[in-house]
Amino acid sequence: MRLSQMLFVTLREDPAEAEIPSHKLLLRAGYIRRIGSGIYAYLPLMWRVLQKVSQIVREEMNATGAQECLLPQLQPAELWRESGRWDTYTKAEGIMFALTDRQERELGLGPTHEEVIVTVAREMIRSYRQLPLHLYQIQTKFRDEIRPRFGLMRGREFIMKDGYSFHTDEESLKNTYQHMHHAYSNMLRRSGLAFRAVEADSGAIGGSGSQEFMVLAEAGEDEVLYTEDGEYAANVEKAVSMPAEAQPSPFTSYEKRETPGTETIEKLCKFLKCSPTQLVKNVLYQAVYDNGMTVLVLVSIRGDQEVNEVKLQNELVRLADGYGAKTILTLKVPDAQEQQQWAASPLPLGYIAPEIADDYIRSDKHLNPKFLRLVDKTAVDLNNFVTGANESGYHVVGANWGEQFQLPERVVDVRKARHGDRSIHNPEQTLQSARGIEVGHIFQLGTKYSKAMGATYTNEQGEEVPLMMGCYGVGVSRLAQAAVEQSYDKDGIIWPVAIAPYHAIVSVPNVADAQQMQAAEKLYNQLNQAGIETLLDDRNERAGVKFKDADLIGIPYRIVTGRSLQAGKVEVVERATRKSQEIPLDEVASTLKQWIDAAT
Repeated sequence: MRLSQMLFVTLREDPAEAEIPSHKLLLRAGYIRRIGSGIYAYLPLMWRVLQKVSQIVREEMNATGAQECLLPQLQPAELWRESGRWDTYTKAEGIMFALTDRQERELGLGPTHEEVIVTVAREMIRSYRQLPLHLYQIQTKFRDEIRPRFGLMRGREFIMKDGYSFHTDEESLKNTYQHMHHAYSNMLRRSGLAFRAVEADSGAIGGSGSQEFMVLAEAGEDEVLYTEDGEYAANVEKAVSMPAEAQPSPFTSYEKRETPGTETIEKLCKFLKCSPTQLVKNVLYQAVYDNGMTVLVLVSIRGDQEVNEVKLQNELVRLADGYGAKTILTLKVPDAQEQQQWAASPLPLGYIAPEIADDYIRSDKHLNPKFLRLVDKTAVDLNNFVTGANESGYHVVGANWGEQFQLPERVVDVRKARHGDRSIHNPEQTLQSARGIEVGHIFQLGTKYSKAMGATYTNEQGEEVPLMMGCYGVGVSRLAQAAVEQSYDKDGIIWPVAIAPYHAIVSVPNVADAQQMQAAEKLYNQLNQAGIETLLDDRNERAGVKFKDADLIGIPYRIVTGRSLQAGKVEVVERATRKSQEIPLDEVASTLKQWIDAAT
């Protein structure tokens, strides 16, 4: 492709809308253009990158025996109601675009396709002889992000590979799950990315186990905790660890003390001259279930620890049956206005005790009449601890479970693991932290969807049993931007060779020089014929502009038909290292071919 004939416009300044380097660079280099909030056009250079990523994904999926298909983007609401996720996706998480057609039928634009694929499976899979079966697709997905940002990282439409497998038993599922772990690792390695596979929370997709594939980058929205020995890695939402040992309590007897102006842990510890490890803080949450029931949740946790709200939400979803519900719509720390809607009298905020009275909750059919009291494991073994006195300006010291306070029946692990904690598998290993961009996620779904939607098969004994399922997703457009976020410099993008839009660019310093243009045309044709995808910068621009643009768009190799032509050579510059060398004209194609093969 000749740049003079290409839709090619670069910007010298960072666009005001862009926040992270990769977003700025993709806009400046003419790869994408913003059409609306979270909506982008993929321009010719970007489309080539996406095609290359898709091809790598397709090859690795096909190698596992998976079959490619294409599923509808418009999905009937009744399928999502069968699975129980319509309210979760349209109300609780609010990420599905929902619409009503002219026949008053409710539809959703697909953010994911479990319901559709299960519908296909229950109508077409009859016998164990058809299993295992693995189908996948590469297509556009839609999610109504509350705050679209970072370009393709968190847009409202994006390209994704999603795959779904069906099995007779858990052993078969785990076998495919391992194949997907291997395939996803291959996809990222072949794309030239540094990544880490980590344990993850399954979120709204559900299932018994899942893994995320994180591209390591400083701008990553996710925090990854891992050990140096390589034995453990998890998203912070899922991570577990051993907290620091609690320090001995300085209090030997129980008493109530006046502690004015100590509504925070820091102020209280300074006032009482004690460690936060000897505090039990009681954090109040308001959970609204999908049947409209509001439950007030009190989490007692050690003073130096924080509540992991993802873990807490998972715990509350497990308890949903007890409240006649299926899932949670919202979970939050209630502000003053929200407290007024359910509190019978003002709460002693900052001074709440584990046994705050249930009569603080107003009588209402939509309110659970009692606090749901949970205690984190970190607070269970504390002796002579400090906690609130249920009276503003007062705490109690020297308190104990089973004496002054009853230990809540439900002991949970809802603490947030963090950098520096001891690892559970080896306490000598401490958790390290890195930032990551999630580009892939694999799930063991089990029978969650097949049971809900009645997708069964006949086993060898002639029995109708639910299909066992797995689910596997890769964000194709997200992976492409993650590659930029991981590899760039002050001058622009540095594409990995395998997914760069072109391998090489021939830059002609002076298009009016017949010798330069003749050599450039010859190289351009030779390289493309040799399978080396090559751009020809034949624009009537200054050499400096061409070199800056070549750096900005990140083509791996720049070939300059300049002064060295007098000696029968051209200058070849490697974008990643900036190494420059002069190579004879008739050796350029073979040399580049070797370099590209080695890099891919």
